[in-house]
Amino acid sequence: MSTQKIEPALTIDHKPHAAFFRQSGWLMIAAIAGGALTWGVHFLNKVIDPAEYSTFGVLLMATACLPTMPLQMVYAQQSALALATNRRRQLASLIRLGVLWTFLFWLLAAAVVFVFRNNIVAGWHLQNELGLWVTLALLLVSLWAPMFIGLLQGRQDFFWMGWTTILGGALRLIGAVIFVMAFALGSAGMMVGALIGVTLTVLIPVWRTRDLWLTQAERFDWYSVLRQVLPLLFGFGACQFMFTSDTMFATVYFDGEQMKPYVVAGTLSRAVLWLVMPMASVMFPKLIQSRVKSEKTNLFGLVVLGTAVLSICGALGLWLVGPFVVRFVAHAGDVAGTMALLPWYAGAMVPLALANVMVNDLLARSRFGVVPVMVLLAATYGFTLPWMLNHFPGRPEVVLQTLGAFNLLLFGICAWFAWGKTSLKPG
Repeated sequence: MSTQKIEPALTIDHKPHAAFFRQSGWLMIAAIAGGALTWGVHFLNKVIDPAEYSTFGVLLMATACLPTMPLQMVYAQQSALALATNRRRQLASLIRLGVLWTFLFWLLAAAVVFVFRNNIVAGWHLQNELGLWVTLALLLVSLWAPMFIGLLQGRQDFFWMGWTTILGGALRLIGAVIFVMAFALGSAGMMVGALIGVTLTVLIPVWRTRDLWLTQAERFDWYSVLRQVLPLLFGFGACQFMFTSDTMFATVYFDGEQMKPYVVAGTLSRAVLWLVMPMASVMFPKLIQSRVKSEKTNLFGLVVLGTAVLSICGALGLWLVGPFVVRFVAHAGDVAGTMALLPWYAGAMVPLALANVMVNDLLARSRFGVVPVMVLLAATYGFTLPWMLNHFPGRPEVVLQTLGAFNLLLFGICAWFAWGKTSLKPG
């Protein structure tokens, strides 16, 4: 048994609800501040060609399709479990292997991209290859960032989770402005800014969690870990696919002029989900800890209620002030096209936000029966969306109506597993 000293960050607050609201409130503030700084990059659409801005949106969504959410939740779960059961050395082994595996995966993907680079440039309507190579570098740090942020989340170091978000957003904006304004790199310059910002979001948690991954490693039970990890990878992977993949489908069917309002509407609408996700992020490790210690908690109901209120208000707020916001961040000529999509986009995010909370609760409690159904739904969405685009060409709102319908189905499925199947057994 390890005799290593437990960090102060693991101390449990004697007033759990007060701690929850304080921590989730801080992460919301950080999400708003970091999101505003990250969103500031989009002001550069006023000084670059519309086609370049659309390219930036496509390249950004390529990184968004990485399994960052599943990776973060896996490491949040494993660190929370390891710290609650004093298995720090096994956690150290899992961290090191994760870094190695993701690097090898990236190396293989880089080789594939190199071979098919001309097809990718043509298919994504890229101006040149520079943005593609910057995006490739961004993919690697984007794979590592959620792993180490997940360690912060699992040990409930929410203070530095928040500062990581803020500082990463600030450096991202500064870097993008420099490379676009001083070097006229367009979408590639904006991606360089993203690379700089995400790199910082890796370095901070790497430093903060050094006591976890630098400790002496110890072998762990692969079978037991995979039983815990695979449902999280597939479950949160399905959520992330529903959250990010629409832009990747849309760019194949629409030109740069059509994609610009689509990207602006998507950026604004996803802010609704990023606003409410901190509550689920704080809830997740606390529920794992409660399950391990057989403690009762009513956090889930509070988070569902808070998410519903905030997401609905956020969507309505975008619908009301959208024309002013779009005119502020883009051009007056983009208002009509963006506002035609914004209500559909923001509306589709509300059921997804609620489903995300329920998925966090179900998987934190090891109620994995929902995962196969979620994966089947995501796969059906992946086949349905191209079919709709082929049968309704030139209509980007069809993408969002399809997304909204499938998000409602996801919400219904998760609600049934959370409340309807009360007799469902763990694992």
